[in-house]
This record gives sequence, C-alpha cells and structure tokens, in this order.
Amino acid sequence: MEIKIFDNRTMIIKTKLFITALCMLALPSMAQNNVPKPLADVNHVVDLTLDSLNKAETARIPAGSSRKGNNPVLFLVGNSTMRNGTLGNGSNGQWGWGFFAHSFFDENKITVENQALGGTSSRTFYNKLWPDVRKALKPGDWVIISIGHNDNGPYDSGRARASIPGVGYDSLNVTIKETGVKETVYTYGEYMRRFIRDCRAVGAKPILMSLTPRDAYDEKTGKIVRKIHTQWLMQVAAEEGVPFIDLNEISGEQLDGYSKWKEKYFFYGDHIHGSRFGAMMNARSAAEGIAMSDNPALKPLQNMMLTVELPAYKVQREKGKPVVWFTGDSTVKNTDKDKNGMWGLGSQAYTVFDKKKITCYNAAQAGRSTRTYLNEGRWDKVYNALEPGDFVFIQFGHNDIGGIDKDKERGVIPGAADTCHVYKSAKDGTYELVYSFGWYLKKFIDDVREKGATPILVSLTPRNEWSNGKIERRNDTYGKWYREVVSQTGVEFVDLHNIMADYLDKKCGSKEKADKYYNHDHTHSSLLGAKTNANNIAKGLKAIHSKLASYLK
Repeated sequence: MEIKIFDNRTMIIKTKLFITALCMLALPSMAQNNVPKPLADVNHVVDLTLDSLNKAETARIPAGSSRKGNNPVLFLVGNSTMRNGTLGNGSNGQWGWGFFAHSFFDENKITVENQALGGTSSRTFYNKLWPDVRKALKPGDWVIISIGHNDNGPYDSGRARASIPGVGYDSLNVTIKETGVKETVYTYGEYMRRFIRDCRAVGAKPILMSLTPRDAYDEKTGKIVRKIHTQWLMQVAAEEGVPFIDLNEISGEQLDGYSKWKEKYFFYGDHIHGSRFGAMMNARSAAEGIAMSDNPALKPLQNMMLTVELPAYKVQREKGKPVVWFTGDSTVKNTDKDKNGMWGLGSQAYTVFDKKKITCYNAAQAGRSTRTYLNEGRWDKVYNALEPGDFVFIQFGHNDIGGIDKDKERGVIPGAADTCHVYKSAKDGTYELVYSFGWYLKKFIDDVREKGATPILVSLTPRNEWSNGKIERRNDTYGKWYREVVSQTGVEFVDLHNIMADYLDKKCGSKEKADKYYNHDHTHSSLLGAKTNANNIAKGLKAIHSKLASYLK
C-alpha cells in the first residue's frame, strides 16, 4: 500500500521522536515509603463518567463484538479524550478521537473498537475495564493504549485513580478512605508494562501512544505544552520492544502552526476535551503516526489502513501563475451548461480574469451554506490545495437561512459573534456543534491566511425582490454581519450585494425588467446575470485596490 501525505509532518514526527529519545532519562526507583507525590490535576475537570460505570457499560458495546468473522480487531484503550461522555456521541459538544478513528482503516480487513471511557486513568482502566477487553483479545488483534490524563490526584481518597509518576518498579499499598478497599498502586510505566504483557500473552499486538495535547502554552516557547507521559511511554516502549506513536507531538505541532483563535476552537468547554475539530485532528494524527512509522512491527496494521492522504481539489497549476478559488453556493456554481439555464458567476471567471496570468478554479457547490460546505469536507479540499500567493473568494449566505436542526439542516446561528450551540439532528439523531454565520466566515478567512494566501470576502448576490421601485437589500442582516467580520479581521471585501443592487436599480427599476438577470426564481442567475455579477466583482476589486485586480483583463 502506498501512503502519501502532502505536508511536512512526516519529517516532524520522525525528527521529534529521535530528539525525544536522545533526551529521555530513566527516573530513579523509589522505596515503598518514599514514593513521589502524585501528579497535580492540571485539567481541573470533574468527569463523572467512571462513577456511573453500570450505565457506561450499557452504552459501550461488549468487547470484541465488532469482530467480523476471523478478522482482527483494533481495540482503543483510553479516557475521555478518546471516548467522551457515557454515550460518546458528542451530545455535550465534546468528542473523543476514537469516534473518528475507524475512518482510516479498511473495515473489510479490521474493525476499530473504542473501549475507552471518560474519567479513567491507567490504574482504574486496568483494574475495572481491562479485564473484559483482555478476555475478548485474540491472536492478531491490535491494542492502542493512550491513557494518562487522569493519572493524578490522591492515591487513596476521592477518585483514587493516581498512578505513581515515572516508569520504576515501585508500588504503594493503600486503603481507599471512603470505601475501605485495599489496593496496590503501581507506577505509570508498570501499568503500561502490564497492558503489554496481557496483550502478548494471548498473541495480541500492543501499541503505546502518547496523550492528546491540552490547550496550554509553554510561556518560554509559546508552544503547546508537551506532556511528560511521552517520555515515560517512549522508555517503556523501547524497553519492551513495542511500537510507539507520539500523538502528543504530532497534534501539538499542528496546533503550534495555527493562530491562537483557531487553536482555541479545537477544544470545547475546557482545556482538555476536543471539539469535533480537535477529535478529528487527533484521529488523523494517530493514523498518520501509524502510517508513517518505519517500525516493521506495524507493517501488518499499515496494510489494513486506508489512505491518509489529505483530501484536496486537483488543480492544474502552471509555474508563476497563482490560483483564484471560488467558494460558495449556486450563485457561484450552477449547472453552467444550457445558455437558457441557471449559471453561477464562477463560470464566467475568464470573462474578467486574464488566463495568461492566473488560473481560476470554481470549488463552489449549489445548495451549500457555510456550515454544510465545511461539514461535507469541501472547504478542507480547498484548504489543503492552497499555496502561498493564491486568492480565495468566500461568498455565502443564501442557504445559511433556515432550519438548523430541521428541514435541510444547513442553517447557522444568525450574527457574527463567536458563538455556538449543540444541536441534535431531526434526521438521524446525531449531534453537532453549530456556529454563527460570522464564525464560519472567520474560520475560512483564518485558514486562507494560514496558508499564505489572500482571502476576499464577497457579499451574497441580491434577490430579485422589489419594493417601491428598489431591489431588496439585506444590509440590516447579512450586510451587517459581513461588515462586522471585515471590521474584526481586516479582510478584503467586495460588496457585490450592493454593487449589483445599485446596477439593477439604475438599469431596471422593476422586478419584471430585472428578470433577464435571473433564471428559475428570484435567486439564481441567468447567463447574463452571471456575467454581470462577475463584471461587478471585477469592479469591486478595482475599487478596493486589491492585488487581485492586477490579474484582471
């Protein structure tokens, strides 16, 4: 299987792994009565999932039940960053990356089974949940062990889930104050060794994986804090001869490259749990770490993976020519075939742009709102294809009105504030964190700038609705939100809505006379309308002295 990734993460992963290995030192052993204090709870999050273990067991599938025939199973062992909440369905706006991990593996060869549970530490998972997983293991199965965020707090009271810091062989006999239960507590490294031994005893293959990064910055470096568990996991992996994947570093390096505004929305509700963005990033990081590893032990698992190539639109680039991207809805891209049919303005790009100087790519899609354009992966295909010097038109609005959790479920929260809310789909019962219209625009703008390209915000085309001899304008809603986004981001703005409205007011003066610029209804453009919209975008670019204006005919 050939695996391709078109960015610099391959070198980052291998280089960081090598550097960390060189710097890693074994921790000294401690006696029974002189064990180090447990790690401090830096998360400051009370996750009660483990406390309702009986309820959690009814929601999690029985260990091994995903197995298809004699195919192997990839078991995931972790905490709430891998499987959030009792149901693990995002109903609280938080997602564990295990929810998305299956998308990188061929289900006809292997199934991915998320046995993680929020609130667990290496100690409590091993004692309470691991026995059932261990019973389900068969030769040829794989087990990813990525746990440790909750290995803190008291040894013998409260949640009593701390492991002894480090990788030594010390132990501590405790009696849980609230219950009187006696227990022997081991080091973090010893719990890892026990997971490994149990896997090997039945012919399963363990993989140690470092933790997801937290929303915390190192004041000296200005980068995301790397967890100390990485060093401990690497040492145990090296000593035991098992594969190690540095998820903490791969995702941390990603977050380091984002703006602070963007980094924040990869978390939700606190500084540790991922939003859907964060969970999907961590799932991809885990998959990339496996796919790019040169550890021969991982070859069989790599052969059961799907490609981890980043999705991107395939544009035919020519040396020295930037690309201008069109994103949006049916007013930007329509059927664009029948001269008497409906047309999007992007189809007329070369009537205003000089194709000798610039390449035009129409990535818009009819019927999309900012939300659905993002959710369907269309924006990611633009984002992943961007190169420095490109330009991106961002033009949405017509479909952002309407039901958020009903009807076509493409609506967004009105306004430009950075706000969001969890909604449940009436179609399939899934949950989604939906943001405001302005937030989606700001995300697109920020993403474009991150890639060294230039975003250009374009207001939506006016509808052919008239009152008192003037065409309808939406300056008190979308127009207001556009301008608030412009004020907040400083993005270039072509106010096509008002430029075209001024044109139609002057040229037509009535709905009937303006009909020739529309087709089918009051929103979609005729060929003439599409050409006129393209011409008015060119006019707007010149008016704001955009660099893109130099590529016009």
